[in-house]
Amino acid sequence: MKIKDIVCALGQFAPLPLQDSFDNAGLQVGLTEAEVTGALLCLDVTEAVVDEAIALGYNLIVSHHPLIFRGFKSLTGANYVERCVMKAIKHDIVVYSAHTNLDNAVNGVNYKMAEKIGLQNISFLESKTDCEPLQAGAGVVGVLPKAEKDRPFLQRIKQIFHVGCVKHTALNGRMIQKVALCGGAGAFLIEEAIETGADVFITGEIKYHDYFGHGDDILLAEIGHYESEQYTKEIFQQLIREQFPEVPVRMTEVNTNPINYL
Repeated sequence: MKIKDIVCALGQFAPLPLQDSFDNAGLQVGLTEAEVTGALLCLDVTEAVVDEAIALGYNLIVSHHPLIFRGFKSLTGANYVERCVMKAIKHDIVVYSAHTNLDNAVNGVNYKMAEKIGLQNISFLESKTDCEPLQAGAGVVGVLPKAEKDRPFLQRIKQIFHVGCVKHTALNGRMIQKVALCGGAGAFLIEEAIETGADVFITGEIKYHDYFGHGDDILLAEIGHYESEQYTKEIFQQLIREQFPEVPVRMTEVNTNPINYL
């Protein structure tokens, strides 16, 4: 089984044309004609992750966040990105990233979040018509089988996503049943969430001033960028195990979240 076969399957699940214009998803490093020895799955590519792949003897790293966003004028090991690239090349490791194309895909990042929460009747919060004929969108909205009070609901979210601190607007005892969400930095969808009549909008990052003026409209909850997208690794794992059962695959044991909580 060649690496390119897995790369092709990832591209079929989350086609690269679905990625946002600023993004750099897809093949990051390496040659895909080699026989795959194993796939290591992560949210972020760090030096520790590359070292883990080397120790395992795996020659494919699949990440959510692209290792490379900007072009290089030199490769001297001046920062962790350059060191990761150099080490991956030295050890014949391929790095592939599925980022906003996976965010925007059916059954992608946001669908996985909705699945963890237990939402039903899931649909995109904002459809992307520029991706036609492919179905794509930003964020999702769905409903809980049974309404929950706001505080217990947020406590459940904190547990599901292993969140150190949930930031949120004021709790007023509202009932939560219609839930809108977006993994990562999704505050740009707050107005869309309100328009759907959602009771709560959950995302990874919200700026300070975005919290103002929405108290009567919707409950806003910020759970952390890494925390909101951590289950992306499960998407990669399921796809590879189902289509390539003979390929060794595992999630990284490295916690790549750069944010810590006291």
